[in-house]
Amino acid sequence: MEQRTQQRFLLSNMISDCCLKLLVLELKAKGIEVVKAKLGDVTVAFDSSVNTGIITDVFAELGFKIIEDREQVLVEEIKKVVIELVHHSTWNAMVRNSDFIVSKFNKSYQHLSTIFSRVEKITLEKYIILQRIEKVKELIQSEEFTLSEIAYMMGYSSVQYLSTQFKQVTGYSVTDYKALPDKERSGIRLNNLTFLEQDENFEHL
Repeated sequence: MEQRTQQRFLLSNMISDCCLKLLVLELKAKGIEVVKAKLGDVTVAFDSSVNTGIITDVFAELGFKIIEDREQVLVEEIKKVVIELVHHSTWNAMVRNSDFIVSKFNKSYQHLSTIFSRVEKITLEKYIILQRIEKVKELIQSEEFTLSEIAYMMGYSSVQYLSTQFKQVTGYSVTDYKALPDKERSGIRLNNLTFLEQDENFEHL
């Protein structure tokens, strides 16, 4: 009987369950068994005759990178916690972001933030802001909530603050963004960090 090998991979750039499902499907299509799978963490099993390059090629094709550095592993864990906070919980309107993040690690916020900045070349505060605006985009597109409700849900002190930060990050006012065709709205990338360099009013950190 041919011996089977198990191997665990820690992956960066995997930010949603959709990414994970696609990866699992692609691996199975290549004859690779997925033993365990969660965001950024996949264990596979394969026959000894299988070229492991097939697995790494699948990762590369989907835009995922194998993480080997310990600090990178920690940063990916921080990202997952931020995504949990912003996209999958109601903590935004209840607690400070830093308190939520620290509660997930046995390390100080300053330590986590320092490592995050060193690895990502962007501060943890900026990353949280970008994720918040991404979630705001999603809520606006759903057309289920008023802007006031979205501001409250996302922990902004006012609609004005949300609107100002939204325009600074996306380049569009909320009104202009709503008027865009669906395809154009989905294509907006949140990469305008210039305004954050001097932002001293970051809320709910």
